[in-house]
Amino acid sequence: MDAVTVSPDYQVLIPRAVRESLRLAPGQRMQVVEHEGRIELIPDRDICEMCGFVKGIDTRFNREDDR
Repeated sequence: MDAVTVSPDYQVLIPRAVRESLRLAPGQRMQVVEHEGRIELIPDRDICEMCGFVKGIDTRFNREDDR
């Protein structure tokens, strides 16, 4: 786990290993979420990158009678 420091302008540097693992690019937008006392950064992804991300998910479920 890497530690980062918040700058006087409230900026943080994402460690190189994390940037490379998530294939982040300069200027990429991210969603910022506060959850249970922590900050989560969620990269916005192009819809084309989302193709197949739920491959293998079980889609069988009981539907309501009127559907």
